[in-house]
Amino acid sequence: MLLSLFLLATTSVYAHSGDFLDISNEEWTRRFGPQKDLAFTGPNSFMHLPYARCLEDSSQPYDIAILGMPFDTTTSYRPGARFGPQSIRTGSGRAGYTLAWGSSPSDYGRTMVDCGDVPVTQFDNAKAIEQMEVAYSTLLSRPVKGGTSSKYRQMTSKMALDGKEHPQIVTLGGDHTIVLPILRALYKVYGPISVIHFDSHFDTGNVTGRTEQDRITHGSYFAVAYGENLMTNTSIHGGIRQKTVDRSSLKQDESVGFQTIAAEDIDDYGVKNIVKRIRERVGSTPVYLSLDIDVIDPGLAPATGTPEVGGWTTREMRRIIRGLSGLNFVGADIVEVAPAYDGADEMTSRAAAAIVHDFLNMLQIGAPPKKHPGIFE
Repeated sequence: MLLSLFLLATTSVYAHSGDFLDISNEEWTRRFGPQKDLAFTGPNSFMHLPYARCLEDSSQPYDIAILGMPFDTTTSYRPGARFGPQSIRTGSGRAGYTLAWGSSPSDYGRTMVDCGDVPVTQFDNAKAIEQMEVAYSTLLSRPVKGGTSSKYRQMTSKMALDGKEHPQIVTLGGDHTIVLPILRALYKVYGPISVIHFDSHFDTGNVTGRTEQDRITHGSYFAVAYGENLMTNTSIHGGIRQKTVDRSSLKQDESVGFQTIAAEDIDDYGVKNIVKRIRERVGSTPVYLSLDIDVIDPGLAPATGTPEVGGWTTREMRRIIRGLSGLNFVGADIVEVAPAYDGADEMTSRAAAAIVHDFLNMLQIGAPPKKHPGIFE
């Protein structure tokens, strides 16, 4: 059936002369059919999704967009996350149905498109932040595709100030400062947002007394966002284990509207209680999920700008993500993947790609998936 459809679609293509060329009887087509991309071949789009430069091409409508933000010039330790979007895409070649979800991201009737990267300047942080905000707002304002099967359901219209369905965008960073322009764009559509923030660092550093050029960094953007009223007072961190000078950082963090789940809490309270507390914290508000890859222990994901030992495992993190399904998500990101610090196995990029694969399921289902029955039920 698939071969016959392919043959029908490719019976005629343009030859160099401008005439149509029938390829249906060419040896390759007759014997082997479509030229399929393998996990390690083809254009470098996330999960082999259709690719478009959506900022200049509106011909491919979408319900969920993948968007790269290759920005890393507000880092405080090791740079290199500008190469994150491409490396995450490279790690995403093997995708589809998983036992953990009992589904594939493509099962829910929503159209997904890789919209490429925002062409940010590398020389002017203020301009780059403006470019990212405008790009995100542009794609957020596009009409959705509207579903391709009966499984499709609207996700964002109930939260949008205009009552319309807006696309969900999954962003590939880039350093963590990209969240500031994203929250500025989301605020225009949804009002204040609750943030679920997985990270080893607070990222709520006090900006009092800093210069205009110095106040926005990957360690302070949440304080700036809260000062602009972009966030609710019901945000929450998970995986925190950074070192601080004293307890004043905790007070500063609370003043920005966050509660904290420390990395060690997973041992004391377990995954189920962490999921329960996060869900209680954000409630029915519009929710944005931001995940710094350094929430994962650097023994499993070393390629990041500011690694901190003692992090969560990849499996623990992915279980938590599954448990958050059904919240009112308006978007998500993964940031701080700096592939230059990875080993030959590119494991950090592969871990990030697997987490984004989880995001694409999480954003679409109305409740956490049931346990895999297997041989245990």
